Amino acid sequence: MDSSNSADSFNIRDYLRLEMFPHFLCPGCGHGIAMRALLWAVYELDIDKDKIAIVSGIGCSGRIGAYVDANTFHTTHGRPLAYATGLALARPDLHVIVITGDGDSLAIGGNHLIHACRRNLNMTCMMLNNEVYGMTGGQASPTTSETRYTTTSQSGSIEPVFDACALASAAGASFVGREVTVHTPNLKDLLRDALDHNGFSFVEVLSDCTEVFGRKNNLGESPEMILSQKSKMRPSSYGSANGNIVDEPFRPTTLPTGILTHKERAEYGDTYRAHVEKISGSVKNG
Repeated sequence: MDSSNSADSFNIRDYLRLEMFPHFLCPGCGHGIAMRALLWAVYELDIDKDKIAIVSGIGCSGRIGAYVDANTFHTTHGRPLAYATGLALARPDLHVIVITGDGDSLAIGGNHLIHACRRNLNMTCMMLNNEVYGMTGGQASPTTSETRYTTTSQSGSIEPVFDACALASAAGASFVGREVTVHTPNLKDLLRDALDHNGFSFVEVLSDCTEVFGRKNNLGESPEMILSQKSKMRPSSYGSANGNIVDEPFRPTTLPTGILTHKERAEYGDTYRAHVEKISGSVKNG
C-alpha cells in the first residue's frame, strides 16, 4: 500500500456520483458500509476509476453500483456474473467487480455463481447477505436463518440455509472470505486482498436490513443490529441472562470470518487466450 493512501486521506466523495444523491438506502442499511469498505480498498490499491467495471443485478445490492463513479452496469436479476464473465474475457485490463445479493446470486443466479467459481476467471464478487429480499417485499431468501420471520415465512423459516462461502469453495473459487459490516477495517482489508488476487474472488458480507428484516424479527434499531454482530465473537455464556438484544447474535449460528480459502489456480482468461493462440497457430501452419 502506498503510504500516502492512508485512511486519513481517503475521501469517499472522490469515488461517488454525487449527482445521484440522496441515496435510496434505508436508514441503518449495512450496504452503504460495505460500499465504503470496497471503495476504501480500491483507494489503497490505487486503482484508476476508469479501470474499474462494476456489474450488479437486481435488489438493494444491485443499486449500489449506480453511486460509484466508474464504469457501471445494472443487469438483469441473477445474471451479473454472466455479464461480468463476458466483460472480463473481453477486457482483461479492467478490474471487474460484481456486487450482488443473497437472493440475486444464490437463488435465480445460483448456477452462474457455481460456474464462475469453477472457471476461476479474474473478477471479484461481493455478495451482500442481509437474509431477505429487502427491496421486493421481504420474502425469505436462501440465507434466511431458520426460525426468522419474513413475508413468506410468517411462522418462522423452516428451510436450512446456504453457507455461501462453503458453496463457493467447493465449486472451485480460488479466494473466498467473509466479514461483518461492523468490522469495517477488516472488511476493507479482506476486499483489498480479494481485488489483488488473480482469479475468482468471492467475498460474503453479512449486512443488516433494518427496515424489513430487523423490524419483522424485532431485532431493534440499527445500533442494536450492528452491535449484535459483535456478540457472535463473545463467549456463549456472556449476556444470556440480561436479555439485552445487543447480546443476541444477528444470526443464530456462528459463521467464521476472514479469508476462508486462498489457493493458486490457473486463471481462466489466461488459459482461454493461450488456447485461442494455440488454435490460431495450428490453423496458420495447417
